[in-house]
Formats: sequence, C-alpha cells, structure tokens
Amino acid sequence: MSRIGKQPVGFPAGVNVSMAGKEIKIEGAKGKLAFAIPSPIKASIDQSARRITLQRDGDLAETKALHGLARAIVRNMVQGVVDGYEKRLDIVGVGYQAKVEGKTLRLQVGFAHPVLKPIPTGLIVETPSAVKVIVKGADRQMVGQFAAEVRKVRPPEPYNGKGIRYEDERVRRKAGKSFVSGGE
Repeated sequence: MSRIGKQPVGFPAGVNVSMAGKEIKIEGAKGKLAFAIPSPIKASIDQSARRITLQRDGDLAETKALHGLARAIVRNMVQGVVDGYEKRLDIVGVGYQAKVEGKTLRLQVGFAHPVLKPIPTGLIVETPSAVKVIVKGADRQMVGQFAAEVRKVRPPEPYNGKGIRYEDERVRRKAGKSFVSGGE
C-alpha cells in the first residue's frame, strides 16, 4: 500500500464531511470544498471516529500514485476549511505598489499602465501596506495559483532585486557588469 495513501485523514468537530457518489464534500468554518475521487480509489467516512479512509483497487503504478494524491488532497481540504491557507508577497522597487479595488488587485510595478488581476471567488486578498499582498483562502491550490500569477507579473530580477517575491523567498543577486576603461 501507499505509505501516504493508507493513513486515515482525521477531521475535528465542527467539520461536516459527506459523500455523493464519487464526490467528497467538506464544510467547515473557512468554507466549503468538493473533490471528485478518481475512479480506482474508494473513500469511506467513519463519522464516529471522525476520519476518512481511502483504499485502492490494485497495484498499478498509476493507481498507487492516485492513492497518495487523493489522500493528500483530502487532507489539504480538511486543513483548508479548519485553518485556511495564506501566501504573503512582498513588492520591491521604487514606486512599486499594490492596492485592492473591489474584486480586483491593482499592481503598479514599473509598466506604463497598471496591471489589473481579477480576484477569484473564494479568495481574500489584502494589502496591509502598499508593498505587501496577502492571499488567503480555504483551497490550497487556488491560493498558490493566484499568488504565482501575481508574482509572474514582475518576477524578482537578480541585478537590482526589484519585482514581486514571496515573503520567505531569497533572491540570488548577481554582480553587474563593470566598465573597464580601454586606456592605451
């Protein structure tokens, strides 16, 4: 059995878990999430022990991989509706800034025009200061994807360090070219 897939996923009180066919629905304080379990995997919910168990039909490599993947996704869903996920971004550069306007993130990052990123439903985007962006939500994949799209607008460059980076990201700096006079 898969080492990850065979471990049951526990869920605390206050989290409602239900199955409708092959779709598992998890509802908690931070939101509602749903996931369609892949066909070779079977899920069972034990409400009294407050845990979800996933089993697979066979030992094909693809089935083993899906077993661990499905268990990891279900675990992330439980953690997302209980605690939520968060990504923090820093904006570095003179005049670079971000602002939330309604359901849009406005980025002023050195282009002639501001870049507008629509905020997907289910996410909360905050700008506590002009150079900090916080992306929060219950769906781990959605939080990470939106943060990556924001970072992609102006990734950090290695010479001056300007751009949008994750809060804990270290940008490897390069030395610039130096001019040597061609004195004869």
